[in-house]
Amino acid sequence: MSRVNEQRGGRLHGLWALTNRELKKWYKEPLLLLVSVVQPVIWMGLFGKAMNLGAVFASNPGISQFAGQIMKQTFGTSDYFSFMAMGMISFVVLFTTMFSGMSIVWDRRLGFLNKVLSTPVSRGVIIFSKVLSATLRAIFQAAIVLMVALLFGLQLSSNFNPINILGVFAVIFLICIGLSSLFLLMAIRSTKWETPMAVANLVNLPLMFASNAFFPTKMMPEWLQLIAQINPLTYTTDAVRQLLIYNMNATQLLIDFTYLGVFAAVISTVGIGLSLRYLGK
Repeated sequence: MSRVNEQRGGRLHGLWALTNRELKKWYKEPLLLLVSVVQPVIWMGLFGKAMNLGAVFASNPGISQFAGQIMKQTFGTSDYFSFMAMGMISFVVLFTTMFSGMSIVWDRRLGFLNKVLSTPVSRGVIIFSKVLSATLRAIFQAAIVLMVALLFGLQLSSNFNPINILGVFAVIFLICIGLSSLFLLMAIRSTKWETPMAVANLVNLPLMFASNAFFPTKMMPEWLQLIAQINPLTYTTDAVRQLLIYNMNATQLLIDFTYLGVFAAVISTVGIGLSLRYLGK
């Protein structure tokens, strides 16, 4: 009977049922949903507006007339808030995906994982359902962040096209697949939630601040630039800026998408491969 069900469902049998289960944990907890959206909004409102670098330059009579040019050369836009608001997209993605590993630990401790493993659902689908749920949550939260950023005064590029929003969602999709798979790899054999949480807390700040989310990499020390050049969040943030606030550089945008695509493909493949071997142990 199980073979018949597996044949009917195919390799993705059970994917939506498991994904929907993960999403229910989120949208049926209004407080959790509110906090996940409010956090980046607070960062934008407090940090983004408090760091009014344009006003710092403008307040100096000697350079006030060149303030716009200085900001443009440094940040690629004359408004630091717009530069920083795009970094909030990476912030949302990182802090949404980092909890993917926690889910697999709780499923193991509560006995749900063993029940799923006894069904015709493949182990790859179990992992991918958690990746997909994190991706959908991140896309939803990023959309809210973008709307709030517009209310706060986000300055879009002169050649912005609404179709570019689809490109932003594609960027989020790729980075979420990669990062969710990475955090799931860290927790795939763990039985204590403290372990993946400690590891996630260890890597999230280096990932965030060793990127261009808040500051351009060209202004960083050389050793930090080397780290930023292999950091997937650097390519994520740059792609979002290319699509929304920069005068788009098609070559650089292609590089960003290529890097994110390779990162997502490699990490997710490794994650599914290890799940086939270690998930039930």
